[in-house]
Amino acid sequence: MTLIFTIVITEVTSVLSMQLGEKVPLGDESNPCISKSNRLPRKRFYRARAHSNPLSDSHFPVPISPQHFEYSLHYPHFSPTPDSCSSTKKIEFADVGCGFGGLLISLATLFPDKLMIGMELRDKVTEYVKERILALRVSNPGQYQNVSVVRSNSMKYIPNYFEKSQLSKMFFLFPDPHFKEKNHRRRVISPFLLDEYAYVIKPGGIIYTITDVEELGEWMKSCLENHPMFEPLTEEELEADPVVKLLSCATEEGQKVTRNEGQTFKAVYRRIVLND
Repeated sequence: MTLIFTIVITEVTSVLSMQLGEKVPLGDESNPCISKSNRLPRKRFYRARAHSNPLSDSHFPVPISPQHFEYSLHYPHFSPTPDSCSSTKKIEFADVGCGFGGLLISLATLFPDKLMIGMELRDKVTEYVKERILALRVSNPGQYQNVSVVRSNSMKYIPNYFEKSQLSKMFFLFPDPHFKEKNHRRRVISPFLLDEYAYVIKPGGIIYTITDVEELGEWMKSCLENHPMFEPLTEEELEADPVVKLLSCATEEGQKVTRNEGQTFKAVYRRIVLND
């Protein structure tokens, strides 16, 4: 019994130390990781490999269930008490493989009343996004309180974070193409993973994908096209959706493709509404 109690305490302590509520010395002029001009973290100190193996065993805290997610630590403005169950607001947007957080930062002010989270497997990149959000909260009082980030493996732990029909939007921007056929099982869009996404996206919710790799674009479109729980948006709906315009320009990868005058391939699908 003592051993179990010790393990639980250790796990809780680890979770708390990793959360967004952790203090960061933004005012420390001697900190080379912080820009003196805008007080934002310098990206060059948080560089990491472009991708991580999603099938490897990484060690980081994961909530036992969506009910155990610590809302008060990630969104203190919306959930001021430690009792996360008392908050009626839930996360609605999930950016899977959020990278350096460009899309999240853009969405935070476009949808200020929606809670959103980035999920990133690389530890240094996750730390950068966390510090970026904290710095933006300090320099823009009242803003960016609705956005947060966690280090996690979405291919394994989506059900640990989100309840059935909780999300209204999921984003998969410029994911790892995993070119070799033997590595296609590592792709974040697949028929099996779409079953999980269909579970956590509410009817009428939207899944957004984009890539600059044509073969991967066709793969993601084919997976969504052949899944019984998703249907494509019409051209008129795509034109009217302000989020679609951000897919190509909000992220570092998207900006790089634009600078190089490269092509992008989008697939935007809606979770179907079942008739009773």
